[in-house]
Amino acid sequence: MDKIKMLIVDDEVNICELIGLYANKEGYESTFAHDGEEAISLFKKENPDIIILDIMLPKKDGFEVLKEIREESLVPVIMLTAKGETFDKVKGLEIGADDYMVKPFEMKELMARVKAVLRRSGEKEEQSDDEVKLGDLKINLTTHEVTIKDEVIALPLKEFELLTFLVKNKNKIFSREQLLEKIWGYDFACDSRTVDVHIKRIREKIEGNGNPWKIQTVWRVGYKFEVK
Repeated sequence: MDKIKMLIVDDEVNICELIGLYANKEGYESTFAHDGEEAISLFKKENPDIIILDIMLPKKDGFEVLKEIREESLVPVIMLTAKGETFDKVKGLEIGADDYMVKPFEMKELMARVKAVLRRSGEKEEQSDDEVKLGDLKINLTTHEVTIKDEVIALPLKEFELLTFLVKNKNKIFSREQLLEKIWGYDFACDSRTVDVHIKRIREKIEGNGNPWKIQTVWRVGYKFEVK
């Protein structure tokens, strides 16, 4: 079996080497980049299975790097921030990050999150050949492709998982905390606004055009995928 390839992007060489050390122990093959331009170059050259991406980088910051990556790939990305500010966390999620960690962090926790993100992305795992259908909306669980009236809708991993869960449980109400637990599946160090950010992005991509369904906000409770 081919090793899972991890691209680690941080301008601090010792952080890259430390993450790489733990990644190698877990059986991953790691490559380092120390600025934004090098990160984009190695992303295109190495085609990594997962990216650990610091926000504060020379030449291009992590947000710029993530935007360029999302133009052509849904590869899982875990962002690192030294600030721990809500703005950084929310902005990263809005652009398409799958997870984030605030420095300083425990390497064991980072590896746990890497495993969780990869597990959910289906990397190196067998997938069923199921497809979820709801009118013109089709969700392919094997290819992670979402189409509406045969138009492909690009969704990063967490958006895909959240939409799939809500569609499978249409007309059922879930709190933000329940959705965090169901989709992220572990002690995700974030407030419920994480869910709000992902719901907002999904709505922008799938709602409208006379579709007989929408993601409904249930005041003081949470959300439901409402089918009329």
